[in-house]
Amino acid sequence: MTRKIKINISPTQKLEYAKLMVEEGYTNKQIQDISGACSSAISRWKSQYKAELSGHTPKKSNAITPDQQRIQLLEKQLKRSQRDNEILKKAAAFFIRDNQNLN
Repeated sequence: MTRKIKINISPTQKLEYAKLMVEEGYTNKQIQDISGACSSAISRWKSQYKAELSGHTPKKSNAITPDQQRIQLLEKQLKRSQRDNEILKKAAAFFIRDNQNLN
């Protein structure tokens, strides 16, 4: 038995395939024939697209809709800023304590 060759499909392509299924009524089998992807991946794209349209941002995977991609990017930036602020607070407390020892 031979293994199926892994196909790399871009987020843009996934979005287009999901749109075809949800908005144009294509079946999973038709998308499977067009894309060459396995049926489980196609089902995942479709359900992820529907979830993202209803406002749910995926936690463990990359978003496929532009709005949700933007939300993921902003959440990542916010988390980085919060981490930087915590580091700065600790550094400031350290320097204040260190300067009090000099007096």
